[in-house]
Amino acid sequence: MTITLNETHDPARRSFVDSANLPDSDFPIQNLPFGVFRPPGQQPRVGVAIGDHIVDVAEAGAGFGGLAAEAARACRAPYLNYLMSLGPQAWSELRLALSRGLSAEYGGASVRSALVPMADVELLLPAAIPNFTDFFASVFHATNAGRMFRPDSPLMPNYKYVPVAYHSRASSIRPSGAAFKRPCGQRKPPNETVPNYGPSRNLDFELELGFYVGAPSELGRPVPIGKAAEHIFGFCLLNDWSARDVQAWEYQPLGPFLAKSFATTVSPWVVTAEALAPFHTAAFARPEGDPAPLPYLDDADDRAHGGLDISLEVYMATESMRRAGSAPLRVTQTSTAWLYWTVAQMLAHHTSNGCNLAVGDLMGTGTISGPEKANLGSLLELTLRGTEPLVMPNGEKRGFIEDGDEIIFRGFCAKPGFARLGFGECRAVVLPAA
Repeated sequence: MTITLNETHDPARRSFVDSANLPDSDFPIQNLPFGVFRPPGQQPRVGVAIGDHIVDVAEAGAGFGGLAAEAARACRAPYLNYLMSLGPQAWSELRLALSRGLSAEYGGASVRSALVPMADVELLLPAAIPNFTDFFASVFHATNAGRMFRPDSPLMPNYKYVPVAYHSRASSIRPSGAAFKRPCGQRKPPNETVPNYGPSRNLDFELELGFYVGAPSELGRPVPIGKAAEHIFGFCLLNDWSARDVQAWEYQPLGPFLAKSFATTVSPWVVTAEALAPFHTAAFARPEGDPAPLPYLDDADDRAHGGLDISLEVYMATESMRRAGSAPLRVTQTSTAWLYWTVAQMLAHHTSNGCNLAVGDLMGTGTISGPEKANLGSLLELTLRGTEPLVMPNGEKRGFIEDGDEIIFRGFCAKPGFARLGFGECRAVVLPAA
């Protein structure tokens, strides 16, 4: 995974949008994440976040030239797929033109006129998503979850050899802010002899990093691990909501189904792979005795730079907390640096049987947990299947998510010598079952 830094990463660059220069801004000029927004009464179009504003990319592109202008024209569409389909060189040229146009040094008139306040628009799904694959890439999560059901052998024999995944529903993916109804399904508690049907009693969040495929691949032709990064457009926050009681009853023998397919929430902003170049790190150091990856999953550059160091946080607010104006409670903080499998390994394995990638495909890492209790990425782990509930600031307790609860994900990258980059928020309120 080649890491190339250029002037768009310069920490000294400032924007004429003052809010982008604040030290805690998620969207400084070094970030420039893409998304889709809709002004009141108008059609959706592609934008880039800068501070507390959005740049209408197609309008701003009137002042660009060459490949950047072509890429900007692709942003007239109501989703990112047209831009993605132009390939990495176009993405990079457009990013460079936007960086210069938004800078205090160059500041083009076409870019200034294309700014709209973020608070005045609706943020939508950033892409038309043809397929959604969810991995199981955190060894800490896999061990914690497995221990609850298989105390003597928490990890399945294949875990350290293969990036395990399942195919979920693209049709139920929703943007941040969209509420959803509690799912119903079959549940069979341990103390009951037969299953019953009804609203899930054990609704959970799963803290994940998502990544979008920008460049497709050919059916029947695997993507080598050394080329995997060329297919990734960017990254988002992803909540793969899970009905744990439904999951426990249905997942054998074919894996997750209705326990996962009812809703997935993604953040509206896609932080490009290029923006994250400074925040790569070594891949997770496998403990002594773990098997080495098979050759098609092994690459020296991926071992040295294939990890990402992104801090992820989960906040929770009950309905009564929100009515009282109380701040959400942070319930966990973890990092993508603890993922056992790299993003390149996931993508390479996905295509290793000849499966083709499509523009706009979304993949999730699976729940990201770290080695300590403070780093766990689900309530299943944080509350030990609900037996040790969280205590909220107002005294309410939560083993799993109740109706009216709001779950909020936040993410950011911070490293000495570089600007802090944020992902914004991924949030949703749970409504009562239909």
